[in-house]
Amino acid sequence: MDSIVIVITGFLGVRLQVAISDQVNQRIMEAIGLSIMVMGMAGAIAGDTLVLILSMVIGATIGESLDVDGRIHRGMDKLQSKFKSHPRLQDGDFTEAFISATMLFCVGSMVIVGSLESGLTGDNSTLYTKSLLDGITAFLLASSLGSGVIFGAIPVLVIEGGITILASFIAPFLSPAVVTEIVSVGSVLLFGLGLNLTGLADLKIMNFVPAILFPPLIMLFM
Repeated sequence: MDSIVIVITGFLGVRLQVAISDQVNQRIMEAIGLSIMVMGMAGAIAGDTLVLILSMVIGATIGESLDVDGRIHRGMDKLQSKFKSHPRLQDGDFTEAFISATMLFCVGSMVIVGSLESGLTGDNSTLYTKSLLDGITAFLLASSLGSGVIFGAIPVLVIEGGITILASFIAPFLSPAVVTEIVSVGSVLLFGLGLNLTGLADLKIMNFVPAILFPPLIMLFM
């Protein structure tokens, strides 16, 4: 669904070329951020507090030590530079639009958390929210950068679809309690993302993503 929304809103952005003020755009992002924070709070309280804290602490320690957030962004910067300097790519605006869209749509905790929730529990609410956010972003980005934004739907389909399918395969091997704890940790990440969108914080959310891996391991010893 996310990819379809990006294609439709990106196409509308290219066709309509609507200018939206920075103030209105900021209010929209804040409104979505507040909504994501509420979603995060609702999901986080369902889990065991001890498992949540241990997972977050261990995951954050590993994520920060590996500098996951920095590595991802540096990798995207290199990719963007490589495409921009490629001699066969004549349409610089198209390339810039595609890379920018890919960075915005594919780098973030909602991609991972939403796809995991969908595959593990069948709950698509996070992916629906991400579709709304990506749709607004695609519309605004396509209005200024052009049709390359629309093709950003391709990596979104591959990444989100791949994680969802993988999660659905491992779901039968996880108990409902373990799935609840994974979703709880992911919900905390969503809350942090909401804080970032509202401008209340500047958290390196991707450095916390490894925490999602630890609830199954911690619960083995509880």
